[in-house]
Amino acid sequence: MSSASSTRQRLKEILVESLNLEGTTPEMIEDDMLLWGDGLGLDSVDALELMVALEREYGFRIDSDELAPDAFATVARLEEFVETQRAAQAGG
Repeated sequence: MSSASSTRQRLKEILVESLNLEGTTPEMIEDDMLLWGDGLGLDSVDALELMVALEREYGFRIDSDELAPDAFATVARLEEFVETQRAAQAGG
């Protein structure tokens, strides 16, 4: 499994576990499925919980003021955000 696909898989697991998405498995979440609204149905409280879970999992701090609005739009976009944060942390 490539690093990208393993990151995406872990992000799906984090979504299900940290947000207690009953009746949803990581396999049910598609890479380009919208996480908000008509997609997975997450809301602003879920966004905060997800941010905390990502900080805990990956060891970086997320500054909500610098967060791009679409960074958490899909698992694929979330993966890009996580990889960018990890690279910045490794370089800094």
